[in-house]
Amino acid sequence: MDLPFDITVEVAVDTKDVDVHALRDLAGRVMAGESVERGTSLAILITGDDEVRELNARFLGIDEPTDVLSFPDESEEFVNAPGQPPHLGDIAISLPTAIRQAEALGHGLDAELAHLLVHGILHLCGYDHVDNPEEEARMRAREEHYLGDLRHVHLH
Repeated sequence: MDLPFDITVEVAVDTKDVDVHALRDLAGRVMAGESVERGTSLAILITGDDEVRELNARFLGIDEPTDVLSFPDESEEFVNAPGQPPHLGDIAISLPTAIRQAEALGHGLDAELAHLLVHGILHLCGYDHVDNPEEEARMRAREEHYLGDLRHVHLH
């Protein structure tokens, strides 16, 4: 699929189990569905528990691994070069955690990675689920819009 976005997917762990093209296409569908400006970039990192734990501790003050982290672009605070395309943000997904969650939930790794990616992008688009049941329901509805029925996969 030719996407109107600049989406990069980096797999920083040794695996052949990640369908980079499927993740890139899914990210593009979600960004288009959420009316993200054409030309916007998104960086996706598939990595290990240690790196996600380090990112979680450094940026969020939580010294533990997690499944997915979203870091919105905060360049509005800085002067951008003229003509520089907007950047939605960065997403880090822990592959080992995704594998464990997929096994625990009884579905494939592709489905778990898709869920984590959509979840992360929705956070970058302003959705949240922490401490607000209405927002959680709204976010879950958007996830299910892109992925189908997720009653059996919600761990967070």
